[in-house]
Amino acid sequence: MSVEPEKNNIFKVIGASSLGTLIEWYDFYIFGSLAMVIGAQLFPADAGASALINTLAIFAAGFIVRPFGALVFGRLGDLIGRKHTFLLTLVLMGGSTFLIGLIPSYSSIGYAAPILVLILRLVQGLALGGEYGGAATYVAEHAPANKRGFFTSWIQTTATGGLFLSIGVIVLTKNLMGAEAFADWGWRIPFLLSILLVGVSIYIRMKMHESPMFSKLKAEGKVSKNPLKESFSKKGNFKMVLLALFGATMGQGVIWYTGQFYAQSFLENTCKVDFNDSRYILLWGIAFATPFFVIFGSWSDRVGRKWIMLTGMLLGVIFYRPIYQVFLDDTDVSRITQADILDTSVPVITRLAIDNSGDSLITTSTRVNLLSGASFTQVQSHTKYADPAKAVELHPDTHVDKKLSSGVFWKFIALIFFQILLVTMVYGPIAAFLVELFPTKIRYTSMSLPYHVGNGVFGGLVPFIATLIASFAGSNPLSGLWYPIGIAALSFVIGAIYLSNTKPDHQEAEQEVSTHPEKINVS
Repeated sequence: MSVEPEKNNIFKVIGASSLGTLIEWYDFYIFGSLAMVIGAQLFPADAGASALINTLAIFAAGFIVRPFGALVFGRLGDLIGRKHTFLLTLVLMGGSTFLIGLIPSYSSIGYAAPILVLILRLVQGLALGGEYGGAATYVAEHAPANKRGFFTSWIQTTATGGLFLSIGVIVLTKNLMGAEAFADWGWRIPFLLSILLVGVSIYIRMKMHESPMFSKLKAEGKVSKNPLKESFSKKGNFKMVLLALFGATMGQGVIWYTGQFYAQSFLENTCKVDFNDSRYILLWGIAFATPFFVIFGSWSDRVGRKWIMLTGMLLGVIFYRPIYQVFLDDTDVSRITQADILDTSVPVITRLAIDNSGDSLITTSTRVNLLSGASFTQVQSHTKYADPAKAVELHPDTHVDKKLSSGVFWKFIALIFFQILLVTMVYGPIAAFLVELFPTKIRYTSMSLPYHVGNGVFGGLVPFIATLIASFAGSNPLSGLWYPIGIAALSFVIGAIYLSNTKPDHQEAEQEVSTHPEKINVS
C-alpha cells in the first residue's frame, strides 16, 4: 500500500484546506456584502426597494442549490477522493466570481444582466456545496480522534474569515476610489481580484496528498460503489442525516447568517447607518470573536459538542430582539432635539427628470452634525408636475448615511461581537460533530447534505426572508427576526431531546455506524 498520504503534515493540511475554503467564502460573500450596489446595476433605476429584494433573492439562490452541490460533489468525493473533488469546486467558484465582475449592467444589456448573474450564482452555490464537506472531511481524516474539534475548528474560522476579507477589500476599494466611482464600476474589482487568490490556492492544494483514511479504503477496495444510495436508502444512515439537519445544522445556519449577514443588512438598510461605519462595526466584531471558533472547537473535544451548540442557539432566541431594538433606538433621529444639533451644512438641491413627462423629483439634502459627534443626512423631496393643475406632491423626509458617535459605535461592536460569539458556539464544533456521525466511505456525501440544507436553505435565506417580512406594509422592523428565532428554537428542542452528549470512542463509533448506525451516540 502506498505511504504517500503519510507525507501530509496536519498543519499543512489545515493551511491548504483553510486557505482554499476562505477564498471560496470570500468569493461567495462579496455578492451579499455589495447587495445594494449590485442591485442598482442589475435593475432599472426606478426599481427602488424591489431592486434590493430581487438582488437578495439572487443571493439566496446560491444558497438554495448548495444541497445539490453537496450531493453531486459529495458523491464524487466518496468515489474518487477528497483532494481532486475540492480542487474542482475551487476552480468553479473562482471562475464564476471572476465572471460576475465582468457582467455588463442593466443599462447595457437589460434583464440579461440579472439572469446571467443568477446563473453564475447557481454555479457558485453548487461549488460551495462540494467545497466545505471536502475540506472538513479532509482535515478530520488527518486529525487525531481526540482533537478533531480543535483541528476542524480552524476550517470553521474560514467562513467568518472570508466575510472579513470580503468586507475589508470592499471598504479599502471604495475608500481609495471614492463612492461615485465605486458605485459605477469599482464594485467589480473585489470580484476580479478573486482569480489571483484562487490561483494561489489551487497551486498549494495540488501539492497535497489524498486523505489517509480514504487512501486506505481505496487500497483495500472498500470505496463505496454508490454513496448516495448508502447514505439515504439505509434507514440508519438516513436517520442520522435527518437528526444532523433538524437537531443541529438548521439552527446553526440561522444563527450564523443572522449574526453576520442580516446584522449588516439591518444596520445599513433599516437603520441607514453609514456604509463605512456598518462595515467597520462588523469587521471589529469579527476580529474580536473569530478566536472563539478554535476555543469552542477545542472545548468540545473535552465536554462534547451538543450543549455548546445548543446553548448558542438558545441565546440567539433570547437576545436577538432586544439587540436589534437597541440598533433601532440608537439610530432613531426622531429623538433628536434642537439642543442636540451642533450645526447643519448648506442644503444641496438636485432635480431629477421623471421619464419624458416633464415632471421632476426635487431633492434637498442637508447634513446635520450633532454635539455627540454623530451626524446624518436629512433628505427632503417633492415631485413637481409639468401640469400646473397638479399640486406639488410632498414625500416623507428620510435620514440616511448616519455616522455614529464613538460611544454608540463601540456599543454596536459589542452587540455584533456577542452575535458572532454565538456563531462560534454553534459553528466551531459542527464539523467534528458531522464527521463523527458517518463512516469514512460515505462521509463526504452524508455530512455535506445536512450541512448545506441547514446552512444553504434555512440559514442562507435569512437575509431575504427577514427583509421580505419586514418590508410588508405596517410591519415592525423587527418582525423579520421571527424567522431565525423560530428556526433556532425548533432546532434547540429537537437537539435537546434527540442528541446525546456522550463522547463516542471514535474507532468503535465508526465501526458501529457502518453496521448499526441507529445505535451511535453523537457528541
